[in-house]
Amino acid sequence: MASVLITGGARGIGKGIATAFLQEGHHVMIADLSSARNWNYDLATEDVMAETVAELKDFGDIRSVGLDVTDAASCDKAVVATIDAFSGIDILCNNAGVLASGPIEDMAEEDWDRVFDVNVKGIFNMTRSALAALRSSDSAAIVNTASIAGKRGTPDLSAYTASKFAVIGLTQSLALELAPAGIRVNAVCPGIIGTAMWLDHLMADQGKAAFEERMQQNIPLGRPQSEQDIGEAVRYLATAENVTGVSLSVSGGLVMD
Repeated sequence: MASVLITGGARGIGKGIATAFLQEGHHVMIADLSSARNWNYDLATEDVMAETVAELKDFGDIRSVGLDVTDAASCDKAVVATIDAFSGIDILCNNAGVLASGPIEDMAEEDWDRVFDVNVKGIFNMTRSALAALRSSDSAAIVNTASIAGKRGTPDLSAYTASKFAVIGLTQSLALELAPAGIRVNAVCPGIIGTAMWLDHLMADQGKAAFEERMQQNIPLGRPQSEQDIGEAVRYLATAENVTGVSLSVSGGLVMD
């Protein structure tokens, strides 16, 4: 069974990814913030990580480690903790991400930088930290969490959209760069999921019923995506032996390419 390191793994999509791998018997390390900084919606904490580990432990071998993907030293420590726990790393899921919204003239430079630091530089940091371990694996893979926002522009989401376009470009570059080492690199592009990004920020105070109604109206299949949907897609991309450089949309038909 593979050893999997998932950044941003304590909640939302990351938790869905962890569940999908555990259900197939893989060893999982979730890595997330041990103390959240102020943001426009709640981020993970050490307590949230502990709750997720307790909830998912019956599925299999799951551990946790504190991580700030914007800090290279923190990334190194998360990699070492994973190797110590599982004797290696086979799959790296770069899932940590944040979102800031609003017209570009109103966006603070600090918020723009934070989005890119987490969403793009975080992948750079984690990939560099884990690369030696991945090179030692017989079936290594990296799966980056991008977004359908990385495939088409969206108003009032300039920083997030630009960062996710960057993730797709980075994915393709790494797929070519690391192919000679047998390391496959893909991206998953989630559609619309009822996580904190949507329910507590983009549609704050509108309620889940309003969210579901909006999804029914706008998504061809008439329903939002789930954390489980994304987890299953990530598991496929991580284990498909002849797939690399792909950015797979999981959006109920909202984006087709």
